[in-house]
Amino acid sequence: MKSHEIDYKIMGESIQLVEVELDPSETVIAEAGAMVYMEDGITYEAKLGDGSEPNAGFFGKLLSAGARALTGESIFMTHFTNQGYGKRKVAFAAPYPGTVLPIDLNKMGGTLIVQKDGFLCAAMGTKVSIQFNRKLGAGLVGGEGFILQRLEGDGLAFVHAGGTVVERYLNNETLRIDTGCIVAFEPAIDFDVEASGSLKSMVFGGEGLFLATLRGTGRVWLQSMPIRKLVQALSPYGRNSRKEGSSILGGFLE
Repeated sequence: MKSHEIDYKIMGESIQLVEVELDPSETVIAEAGAMVYMEDGITYEAKLGDGSEPNAGFFGKLLSAGARALTGESIFMTHFTNQGYGKRKVAFAAPYPGTVLPIDLNKMGGTLIVQKDGFLCAAMGTKVSIQFNRKLGAGLVGGEGFILQRLEGDGLAFVHAGGTVVERYLNNETLRIDTGCIVAFEPAIDFDVEASGSLKSMVFGGEGLFLATLRGTGRVWLQSMPIRKLVQALSPYGRNSRKEGSSILGGFLE
């Protein structure tokens, strides 16, 4: 299904939202609860599927919804459609401070891999599914990297990142990252989780026991403040536990 061609505007600086402009009969899909405001003439409906496969039966949609539940997201997606006669606007934001990243999937070869809570909204026709990491090590110790989201289509998709976003292009290179700081990457990039260093560094370094490793050629997007770190910083015990870094259990909980 060809994606709808939507216009947009990113608003704000450190706490951003995206305002999407819809022509009559155009639709944008979004995570449940992401809408901030919408103009008169726009209607919305919660649906099991993303709408990319209109001929899919009930059980197909139910299976897709169940897969989404594995990522911690709602089994429903909200479809916002302009039922008016002129252009109408609807805006979306994530539930924590950060940056909205607009990505043209057509320029990505039609596919993008996103962290499990990174998807915000997209043009109707975008397929949102899950992707299990093929690496056993990532599944066992990589927390954030075991279950990822896969976005497929030829239109615009919007991804949310905490804090500041850094875009890097890897040219047959390797980049080691805090496991929670990955936002998205092209499917040609290989993802794994590896030990962070020597035993001394792992126990006393305060960076956790494992780091994510991205290898290959393609673009990757990183975030400076994943929600895990934000929650930890706000916790009365989080800051001290991170500074001490002397507990192996603490490394697993990071």
